[in-house]
Amino acid sequence: MTVKPWRPIQRTMTITSTPDIRASFPALARTHNNQPIAYFDGPGGTQVPRQVVEAMNDYLYHHNANTHWAYPTSEETDAALAKARQTCADFLNASSEEIAFGANMTTLTFHLARALGQQYGDGDEIIVTELDHHANVAPWHRLSVERGIRVRTAKLVTETGQLDWDGFEQLISKKTKLIAIGAASNALGTINDVRRAIGMARSVGALVFVDAVHYAPHALLDVQALDCDFLAMSAYKFYGPHVGVLFGKHALLESIDFPKLIPAPDAAPENVETGTQNQEGMVGAGAAVDFLASLGPGESRRARLIAAYDELHRRSSELTRRLWHGLGSLKGVRLYGPGPEMPRTPTLAFTVDGVASTEVSRRLAARGLFLSHGDFYAATVVERFGLGDEGLVRAGCACYTTEDEVDRLIEGVAEV
Repeated sequence: MTVKPWRPIQRTMTITSTPDIRASFPALARTHNNQPIAYFDGPGGTQVPRQVVEAMNDYLYHHNANTHWAYPTSEETDAALAKARQTCADFLNASSEEIAFGANMTTLTFHLARALGQQYGDGDEIIVTELDHHANVAPWHRLSVERGIRVRTAKLVTETGQLDWDGFEQLISKKTKLIAIGAASNALGTINDVRRAIGMARSVGALVFVDAVHYAPHALLDVQALDCDFLAMSAYKFYGPHVGVLFGKHALLESIDFPKLIPAPDAAPENVETGTQNQEGMVGAGAAVDFLASLGPGESRRARLIAAYDELHRRSSELTRRLWHGLGSLKGVRLYGPGPEMPRTPTLAFTVDGVASTEVSRRLAARGLFLSHGDFYAATVVERFGLGDEGLVRAGCACYTTEDEVDRLIEGVAEV
């Protein structure tokens, strides 16, 4: 049989335009010092569209109740949470029985780590990376205290902003029980070769936990194609409320002895969740996924998401190139991480010679340009670059970012 070469799908319909997307975000109408605000702080939390807030309002105003009781608002709550679970499952190409919610990704990761840790002991090893947000580092290091396991660390190559994969492979052994890796760096924008890490884990029978918090807003995830065991994300990074989402393979979630109250459910995914959940947040997380799906054409939610993400990636790549080359042309500005020709998100980190990152951010804010500064909880990255407490300035492009805003940022940094 002759196998035809792969060709990208040619889409004949376009997704929602950037001006129409912007119309969904009331925050974009705000001004500061008589200037329109350009929100480049998305990596720390995106703005929220009307559709998401309206879905949460509707739930709280008309359906608010606790779960699993025999009266209408409770039954409506059960249905709303089931829909949110299914919607987030579609977002990841998972089953609704594999989606659990929690306060945030950090809390979920600590919870999962401690539950998994009951199976680990002296001589067992977990691998983390220097590139990760510490929410995917500290929970695993805690097991070295609680269970006596050894945590080994894959190194960052500061010249490229990428992981040292040769060194990473040398850390793998039969003692390896789990690899914890970020899909993308929230500090530098680096996209990691997660498939490679999963392949290394499989060679020794280890599990893989993926931190997709920074990745999820920028590239569509497919947990079936990845074959990861666990994956966590935060809805407030993809236009939703402050709630965490955890994917876990159903059989694994069922097999883990999560701490729980005796009357609480034993079946996954509710066995992962402790106490009454942030139910309006769960509804909002589902609404955020539906907002993204509404941007693209297609018969199913997943098809619309694929179309939307394809075009959003193209737009963000153009903005990234524009911003990278614009900032890179400025004297005294240093950029960190991989260039725009490498796999990366539209998140750029930089410093300005002789000006503290806090001051850079403050001066840009005066011009209506909102950027974050510091270590963004990716403290090891900042440490490896020798940047001290001030850390980096971080600019992130979102679905509502325009070329004009990018140009304003370049001009603002030039003034600094």
